[in-house]
Amino acid sequence: MTELNTQLGVNFPRGFRSAGVYCGIKKPGLLDLALIVSEREASVAGMFTTNYACAAPVRWSRQVVAGGVARAIVANSGNANCLTGERGERDARRMAELVARRLGCPPIQVVVASTGVIGVPLPMNAIEAGISLAFERLSDGDDRTTADAILTTDRASKRASLTVDTPAGAVRIGAIAKGAGMIAPKMATMLAFITTDAIIDPAALQACLTRVVDATFNCITVDGDTSTNDMVIALANGASGVQITDEALQPFEQGLYRVCEYLATRIVKDGEGASRIFEVRVLGAANADAARQIARTIAESQLVKTAIHGGDPNWGRVLAATGRSGVPVDLNRARLYLQGTLVFENGCPTEYNEQALVEEMQTDEIVLELHLGEGDSAARFWSSDLTAEYVQINAHYRT
Repeated sequence: MTELNTQLGVNFPRGFRSAGVYCGIKKPGLLDLALIVSEREASVAGMFTTNYACAAPVRWSRQVVAGGVARAIVANSGNANCLTGERGERDARRMAELVARRLGCPPIQVVVASTGVIGVPLPMNAIEAGISLAFERLSDGDDRTTADAILTTDRASKRASLTVDTPAGAVRIGAIAKGAGMIAPKMATMLAFITTDAIIDPAALQACLTRVVDATFNCITVDGDTSTNDMVIALANGASGVQITDEALQPFEQGLYRVCEYLATRIVKDGEGASRIFEVRVLGAANADAARQIARTIAESQLVKTAIHGGDPNWGRVLAATGRSGVPVDLNRARLYLQGTLVFENGCPTEYNEQALVEEMQTDEIVLELHLGEGDSAARFWSSDLTAEYVQINAHYRT
């Protein structure tokens, strides 16, 4: 497996082209429509938001994934096409039809995604012009514009790719993602589009994607809020000629995990107003569900997040969150480490140099590690600190 390349995403696998353009949804100069096209039919898999107020493009794209075959993804930013009634349903389908007409494929083979402000109808004249322009600019080279065109409050685009060596041969995986706010682990609280030139049937791709998303995008939180438009889509077009057999599945899934883990942590690092990222590691839990619930509760705790922002080793907040997680735990058996320093053991605080630990916590990335001593299960969550800038961004998101 090669090193992760963070300067190229969906165009890295063979047989894919993409483009990002400005069509008039956002302010002039800000790209707002992305198009990703496979030169041939591709297996498709997807994970979608669990929010019951899901947007029209989510409902459309669930049908595409159910069909198992796709040729393209079209996505706009700046407008969520959510809670827009029957018009929103028609507009989502219209986006698919516009792309399908240019490709000569059925509309049901076009994934549609939107992200942005809720409750505003799409400007379809602008969308139609944008799709035409995107087809003119399709390229298999640098896909920076594609990654930029799906951003909303993100501070930076997010791309990753690598080559995976399997017993059957080498395959490529590439991806782009967006996300900074409304990030909470109930599927994948953002948009992520993944391409690969491997040959893999839709059911196997879906199973693989589900496992990887559960361990990456489903293990991040910024503000505990689950969006209405989130999806992770994977396209596998087989252009490499390499079949993902049983023997090749493990290295393929490991490569997919590496790409998704990187993008997931970049989303947290790019959290609205965030200045620090922290990783919560829970080890020695009685079972996997318990480990995950405790890790998530700590990661979403507003008091823990503010302590992280201040570089304050306030370990009591971590254990308080553990205690309210709903998981029965005996903290007399627990050990807690902040940045590798043991701060709690046998039901009591330990002796440590607090000033030295304060200095250790003035870094951009912080690790909290909780050992429960109750079993062999573990979980990891990634989160970001809570800052005044987060409030400012979201207080004036529409105005």
